[in-house]
Amino acid sequence: MRAEFVRHAALPALLSLLAGCGIFVERDRGPAAGSVDVSGVGDAVPKDEPRSKYGNPESYEVFGKRYHVMDDAHGYVERGIASWYGEKFHGRRTSSGETYDMYAMTAAHKTLPLPTYVEVTNLNNGKRVVLRVNDRGPFHDNRIIDLSYTAASRLDILANGTGLVEVRAIDANERGRPSAPVVEAASSGSGGSGNAGGFYIQIGAFSQRINAEKLLERLGPVAGTLARVSEALVDGRTIYRVRVGPLEDVDAADRVVATLERLGIVDHHVVTD
Repeated sequence: MRAEFVRHAALPALLSLLAGCGIFVERDRGPAAGSVDVSGVGDAVPKDEPRSKYGNPESYEVFGKRYHVMDDAHGYVERGIASWYGEKFHGRRTSSGETYDMYAMTAAHKTLPLPTYVEVTNLNNGKRVVLRVNDRGPFHDNRIIDLSYTAASRLDILANGTGLVEVRAIDANERGRPSAPVVEAASSGSGGSGNAGGFYIQIGAFSQRINAEKLLERLGPVAGTLARVSEALVDGRTIYRVRVGPLEDVDAADRVVATLERLGIVDHHVVTD
């Protein structure tokens, strides 16, 4: 896991909420190569559960940024970059109060209710897993989910540390796996970080082109030729999107995000279409 998050709290409740992540200066580790075989670990089995007593405040703040916990996960689908966490937190308390098990099929998310079951698809190779979200994180502006060691292994993102994924909430009251679009496996790109044919950082969408052009001008030369305005038809209306890309790997996306934040642009997300 590459996120950097300070483990501290003024109140016990906040400590419980934030216990899942810590300070990182290097990638987290798993067991020695070949020492543990997790290929046979099955998916989490969705079931109807009450919200956890811990880790579900209306909102909480980390590094000066406030996160609002969702009322429910119905209809949640997001594409972005996943990371993973392992030995440094194995056996420690998660935000839900449960013990983190790096060999279980679990994950951490900033705003989904705890617990929530999700299907995570690696957009680079089409591999899928079903996980139980029971922790908070990752507190890195360019990550949407933190996977357990086993989940990352099954999605084949351990070596790179990150991967481009789709996260889709599962309604435990509906039988079977969620219906999800078929994902075609993409060839490896620069650095093999998971590119699914290239992706973009979207920083705005407007109904009037002039507003999109103003945002593009604000970027100046920093985004080079990768920043552009594109048109899309949404519900019968033309939308003008400001995007940076296509980007070939996660490292490139991180550099773009760091540049955007230096410009004071914090509203951005990964898109793949």
